[in-house]
Amino acid sequence: MSAAAAPRIGSGIDVHPFGTDPGRPLVLGGVVVPGAPGLAGHSDADVVAHACADALLGAGALGDLGTRFGVDRPDTAGADSMHLLAAVVADLRLERLAVGNLDVTVIAQRPRLAPYREMMRERLSGVLDVERTAVSVKFTTTDRLGTIGRGEGIAAWACCLLLPVQR
Repeated sequence: MSAAAAPRIGSGIDVHPFGTDPGRPLVLGGVVVPGAPGLAGHSDADVVAHACADALLGAGALGDLGTRFGVDRPDTAGADSMHLLAAVVADLRLERLAVGNLDVTVIAQRPRLAPYREMMRERLSGVLDVERTAVSVKFTTTDRLGTIGRGEGIAAWACCLLLPVQR
């Protein structure tokens, strides 16, 4: 099997601190988590979408999120990160690659996120153009250790499998 026709794996990580803007929503995996402070960042600071996009870009050998949608670009200020993720999926299609599956872990001491798992899976699977069963979303804490454990922010780690698409 040639390298171009082989499945590819990728991983991505993103971390954002909680912001100070009381009007900024917390967005994770394209889902607004009500009553929680938003994350600080150039776009909507969706760490889940960012980690997923980096995993896909890495698997496709297409760079990283900062290169593709840098913070120096005014057009990405306040951007919906699910739109950025959709643009990455479109780039992969041009390379004849499709998502096989995605696994993402959200690391947060607060807020409680389990009630939003299925909504995140639904949003992510729609953007990735895969069945919901191909998307896993998990949550964990750091047992109050470190920056995340002190409730200063949220991190996400994602890994994916890309499959070659025959035209």
